[in-house]
Amino acid sequence: MFVTENADLVIDVNGYFAPPAAGGLSFHILSPCRVVDTRIMGAPFTGARDINIFTSGCAAPSTAQAYAVNATVVPPQPLDYLTLWPQGASQPLVSTLNASDAAITSNMAIVPTSNGQISAFVPQASQLVVDISGYFAP
Repeated sequence: MFVTENADLVIDVNGYFAPPAAGGLSFHILSPCRVVDTRIMGAPFTGARDINIFTSGCAAPSTAQAYAVNATVVPPQPLDYLTLWPQGASQPLVSTLNASDAAITSNMAIVPTSNGQISAFVPQASQLVVDISGYFAP
């Protein structure tokens, strides 16, 4: 990391990669595929929303235990943050991306799943685009 001015830094560690072992997961590449684009659906959303990746037509199998996704927000005003997490689990108190300047912002995330779905939360209205590029499975 390089900054030209004094800066505060926050790093959230969500996991790690280990050598192959029994019970481990392998990464499987997919052709990039659009899972959801709320711009097509109309008005921006606020709050929580479930995203069903398994039924999206993007070829992620039911055995997937995590997804490699790129999330993009298109906020009409400043957006504090977007959080992604496994659907059915408690919402974490961390951000997946921040767009406090109201700019279109993207970030890659690895999001666990136990049911083919993930959840998204935004505290202010925003459009959301989610693309998948791979998944983790046995």
